Order: sequence, then structure tokens, then C-alpha cells
Amino acid sequence: MIVEPGQVVFWRPDGGEPGLPGRSGTVRVALSEGVRTVPARRVPTGEAAQLLREGTGPAAEFWALAAEAGARLAEAGWTGPLDPTEEQWLRRLADAMPPHAHAAPVPGRPDLLPERYPLLLRFLGDVAGLEQRVSLRIEAADPLEGRFRAVVQVHGGAEPLVDAEQLWRSDDQDTRHEVLLALRHAAEVWPPLAPLLSAAVPSSIPLGDDEVAELLTGALDPAGMAVHWPAELTGLTARAVVRPGAEPGDVRSFFAGDRVLEFDWQLALGETELTREELDALVEARRPLVRLRDRWVLLDRTTALRAQARVLKPLTAIEALGAALTGRTEVDGDEVEVRTDGWLEDLRVRLSAAPEPVPNPPGLAAQLRDYQLRGLQWLDTVTATGLGGCLADDMGLGKTITLIALHLHRGTGPTLVVCPASLLGTWESEIRRFAPGVAVRRFHGSSRSLDHLDGGFVLTTYGTLRADPGPLAATAWDLLVADEAQHVKNHRSETAKALRTLRSAARVALTGTPVENTLAELWAILDWTTPGLLGPLAEFRRRWGRPVESGADPAVAEQLSRLLRPFLLRRRKSDPGIAPELPAKTETDRPVSLTTEQAALYEATVRELMAQVAESDGMARRGRVVKLLTALKQICNHPAQYLAESGESALSGRSGKLELLDELLDTILAEDGAVLVFTQYVVMARLLRRHLTTRGIRSELLHGGTPVARREEQVRRFQNGDVPVFLLSLKAAGTGLTLTRADHVVHYDRWWNPAVEDQATDRAHRIGQTKPVQVHRLVAEGTVEDRIAVMLRDKRALADAVLHAGDAALTELTDAELADLVTLRRNG
Repeated sequence: MIVEPGQVVFWRPDGGEPGLPGRSGTVRVALSEGVRTVPARRVPTGEAAQLLREGTGPAAEFWALAAEAGARLAEAGWTGPLDPTEEQWLRRLADAMPPHAHAAPVPGRPDLLPERYPLLLRFLGDVAGLEQRVSLRIEAADPLEGRFRAVVQVHGGAEPLVDAEQLWRSDDQDTRHEVLLALRHAAEVWPPLAPLLSAAVPSSIPLGDDEVAELLTGALDPAGMAVHWPAELTGLTARAVVRPGAEPGDVRSFFAGDRVLEFDWQLALGETELTREELDALVEARRPLVRLRDRWVLLDRTTALRAQARVLKPLTAIEALGAALTGRTEVDGDEVEVRTDGWLEDLRVRLSAAPEPVPNPPGLAAQLRDYQLRGLQWLDTVTATGLGGCLADDMGLGKTITLIALHLHRGTGPTLVVCPASLLGTWESEIRRFAPGVAVRRFHGSSRSLDHLDGGFVLTTYGTLRADPGPLAATAWDLLVADEAQHVKNHRSETAKALRTLRSAARVALTGTPVENTLAELWAILDWTTPGLLGPLAEFRRRWGRPVESGADPAVAEQLSRLLRPFLLRRRKSDPGIAPELPAKTETDRPVSLTTEQAALYEATVRELMAQVAESDGMARRGRVVKLLTALKQICNHPAQYLAESGESALSGRSGKLELLDELLDTILAEDGAVLVFTQYVVMARLLRRHLTTRGIRSELLHGGTPVARREEQVRRFQNGDVPVFLLSLKAAGTGLTLTRADHVVHYDRWWNPAVEDQATDRAHRIGQTKPVQVHRLVAEGTVEDRIAVMLRDKRALADAVLHAGDAALTELTDAELADLVTLRRNG
């Protein structure tokens, strides 16, 4: 084997093919029978160390030893000069170089082998990573005519930079030999350098346009030879420009319509855009280097084509907005910079700015917190464009009241809210509480109607939308809201298709979990709120989904963030400026409708047991009233509890409370939360655990019969995060436990005395709790639970009695009062 500048050449004296990796080629070597050309493999010096150590024969052993010496010099910080001791040792090493280690003749002198010591120094410099010795400097031979030449220049680790022409005036034969070796290797890679090898002085070569173009595209990169271009030489910046034209009178209709915007190439020298005349001159030049504004400018083929074909395919309004937001777009498969101006640039700035608080809207019976006011301003900004957005705050941050505030702020027409059936009661309750006087109706159940609709809120369910989309689709809504929007993350589902048939001036999605598994779920939500922004799903997956989910390209993730930021507002309780504004404990009554089965059982039980109450008096009557109340509360929980069904009975789809609990758990667990679920009935707790097990949700169950040691183990598992759900009997677990890992508490059924519920809630909301606690009280609408909850809120005299005596106070009601309390009131 021999060495060349920057590489080791492996060859065999018998002329056979070397069985090694590397770039295949040939090498001329001097053997006993004369100079021969033999097959060779060239390996970069930095990659050849292991092959040298594994090689056999005197040449391999020599260069392996030399490689070790070069590595030691590099560790010592060698820059070129040697102290006398080092030089003496290296000269002795060079003297021991075997013939096959320097068998390549000097170019042009087949009878002369290279000197050993200069060859060794060149190899040591390569191993130590010293700067290369030969490069090309491009000069304008005739600036007016645009002719160029490549000048050979030589430099070493500690030597000044000199032209080859100057070097050839000296007597430094060793360096001359090194330069010729480097040029010979480079000429094998790029043949236009070959005339230098036969020149008396290898000083320079003229360059035609083709050679300039080849050098611009890295023709000498494989040879490791640098090319230095004139300092004044510069390139053109090519960017795509959206030209929005005159500002539309109605931005909403602009984005809702089929308008297209001009889109073309803009070429600039620095920050200054080229004129049309300069672009025409570039096209006519047909050269890789052109003179422009007294400067030499590189003009590669791609840029030249863009100067010639300046007009691009027009963009739709939403495509133009997306390109403006990211500052990038794809043109013929290439990512290019995008700029815009005028009103579209103003809109980009406004949408990208951080939301600022706006005044509390008139008519809202509450004072929004600062972060909620910022959320209102954000919603107003995106909906004012005729587009929409996704409010994806954590559960408990007040998405519902913020949306009610948006309705009041807009005040331009009816708002339709589509939500799971389990949330109808919550929406109606919150609207009546925070927007008193605003009309609210349900489009749900058998007597649904949109007659005489004049503003206000209409509430419907995803199931009703699927079953009866016609009346909803025929109405022009001002605002369309999809609550728990993760329900439409499958864009091919019937629910998602039905949702897209509804007409509205703006759309808002509400969800605490915008992405549960993949970015395609987020695409489904935003493609509904802001159609076209993210493009077709296949294109979204290719351009954004796969690169971001793999983590392979942070720059793509940042571009996607710029695109989504104006249309997706996500705040967490842990965000700065959010949690400090929250109360330590937020309590919410969550009304829920009975299922058909529950309602039928409830009414039949009222008829049967009220008849028994009417026929009795004294203690017997009191006992039957308690029996009635107990039965009704169990029916409100779940028919399986009241009917004492076996452990094999179906549970899903039979209880409004169970459906709402599932909704809550989906959101809580998606946020990595933990929850305590209290019920006063052990039987109900066991039914809940069976249901959670079928759903694959881990839970613990603690009741009065749980041994002390087992209780301690359950608490430890929950506090350590082994299980996310703790089911607890209200009386058994209402005191004496510390369960501060929970940030949510669910009261599945109501205890008439709120103090008892408060004690249970305090298992999570106590010293050691570092997170805000959300308390959810499930209340069956239109039932005895609903009526007593209202009394407790209103602090009526009867409520005071109930607080002190519980069910016993209700046994003293007259038959008429009791009937009024327990009779089922149906909604719509």
C-alpha cells in the first residue's frame, strides 16, 4: 500500500484486486519488472487506521506505525513545525520506509520515486487533521468579458499561503512533489485539471462556463480539494411571494369563497428585489456567473429557471394564509421561503400575536379570569376571520364559560353546541347561570324543534346530529361548537360527516385532549374548524405528521407550530400565569340525563311507592319514604344497582351517570391525572370497578370491610401512581386518608349533607396537595337529586333541615310536597 494526499491506496504486488472497502480505481506503481498499472482501492486517511492495523506485510506495518505517530502528534496539538527530537525520530522512521510503501512514481518521472520524509510528513498531516496543502482560487481573468481561471495555491500547517507559481521559483522539491501528487489525484476526479500535470509550472487553468458550473456543484468535493470563490461573489435569494391584492371588504367571505391569490417567484440580491429588466437579463445571459449591479452573481440552474418561469400556481385564500404563517411552502417538492405583504401580512401578524385580555362582555354574570379573557380575545380574533379554532385547555380551566362569553361578545345570531348526551345538562346549567336571560333550548329527545329560533343557544348531541341532521343543516348558525371534539377525530365517521354538513359563520372545537395518539387526530379537528389549512390528510402526514412524530426534524416541528399556533390554544394548569389564578378547589355540578331505561324505572317506582306512602302513616310511612328515596337514588346511579343484577349483566349504555364518568375519565387520564370516585353504596362501587376493568382502566376499591393492612397498601399504590382511579365508599373513606395524588374528585351520587361530601373531598384537597383540585358532582336531571341540589344551592329552609337530618327530614313532607320532590321532570 501507498499513501496519497488525504487517502491511503491499497494495491497488491501481484496485480490482483484488493479485497477491501473503498473507492475502486487504479494506481501506477514501480515494481521490479517496471512501472505497471494495477487495481486499487482508495480509502480516506481518517477511515484507514483500522485497515492498516489489520494489514500484513512491511508496507502495512510501516504505515500503521506512522498512523500511531500522527495520532500522538494530533493529541499534542501539532500544527506543522517539529522540535529537533521529533524531527530526528521521524527522519529515522522515514529511512525505514519499505519500497512498496512509496512505490508510486513522481508524476512525469517514471524512473523517480517520491522522497520518503516529505511523503511521511504529508501522511502525518493528514492523520493529525492539518489543513490541506493544495486548493483552487477562482479569479476573473477578464471582468468585462466574464472569463475566469482557477489558480493553484499551496499552504501547510504552519506555512503561509502561496501560489504554485511562486512555489515553483523556490528549490522546495519536496513540496513541489506533494503538490503534483495532490493535483494528480484531483485530476482523476475532475479531468479539466489534467493540463496542470504536464505544465512546466502548474499555476492556473482557464475555465469555461461548463467548468464553472461543475465547480459550483462540488465537482472537486470527492478529491477533498477546496475551491475558493471571489469574496465579492454572491448568490441570489429565491423566495415565493404571495401577492394578496386589495384588502377585501369582508374577510369572512374572502376565506369562505373560492378566491385565489397570485403566487410567483421573487429573486433578490441581498434584501433588494430584482427588477423585471434584471430578471430578463439573467434569463438571456444563460451563464453560471453573471455581472449584476457591479458584482459577480452565481446563477445555478434552478434559480435560472425560476427567473424565467416566474408565475406559480395560484393559491387558495386558506393556502396563502398557511404559507404566510409558516414562512415556508412546497414548490415542486422543494421547501422554499414565502413572503407576503399588505393586508395578508397584517393578518398574519395579528393571528400570530399572543392574545391580550379584552373587557368582560356585558351580560356575563361572572368575572372572567385574566387567562380566560385572553382566551376570549383569541377566539374573537380567529372567528372574526370566518375561520375557527380549537380551544384545548386542560379540564377545569373554564372552556364552557369562555365559549358562553364569546357568544355574548359576538351577539350576532344563534349558537349551536354539539356535545355528548352526558354534557347536555352541564351546558344548560352553565348557560342559565352565567348568561341569564339568554334563550337556551335542547334539540334532543322526541319533541325537538327549531321553530321560532331567534338567537340564543341550541344544544344537541352527536347522536341526534347523526339521526336527524336535516333541521340543523338547514339553519344558518352564527357559531357552531363541537364540545369534546375528540369524538370526531375519525374524519370518516358518520358523526364527523354530519358535522361538516352544518353551516355557520365560524366554528370552534373544545377538547382537553386534542392529540391522544397521532397528529392525524388533530388534523381531523382542525380540518373541520379551519378547512384546508392543513391540506389533505395524506399530504399532512407526509409533510408534517411523520417528520414531527419521529422527532427527526425539529425545524419541521417548529414550522408546524407556527401554522397551528393561531388556531389552537392549549393552556395547562401548570403553565405560568394559569395555576396562580385558579382557586385551590373548583366545584362543579354536572347534570346528566337519565337513559330511557332509567326514566321508565324511575317513574314506575314513584307510582308504586308513592301509593304505598299514601296508604300508611307514622313510622311505617317514614320507612316507606326512606325506601322510596333510596330506590330513586339507586336508579339514578344505575339500573343494575337497583335491580340487584348478577355480575354478568351489561353496564354500558344504561346509565347517564356512567356515560358522564367515562367522559370525565377519558379526559382526566389523557392528562395523566388521578381521580377519587366516591359513592355511598358499596354495591355501586363494585359495579364501577367491574366496568372500569372491562375498559382496561386500573383501579382500587376501598370500603368499610377493607382490612387495615389492605387499606394501607391501596393508599400506597394510588399515591405512588400504580393506579389512576380510586373507588371509595363515602363513609368508610370520608375521613382519615391522605390521597394528595388526586387532582380530581367525583361524587357519583349525592349525600344530602354537603359537609360529608366536603370531608371526602378533603382527602385530596389538603396539606401536601400541590395541584388545583377539580370536584365533579354528578346530578341526575329532573329527579329528586336535581331538586335537592337546587335547594342546597338556594339555601332554602328545607335545605337547612336536610343538612341537619338528611333523609329523615324528607319523611315529614306531605304527600303533595313529596310528590313534587320526586316526580320526574322531563326535558324536551
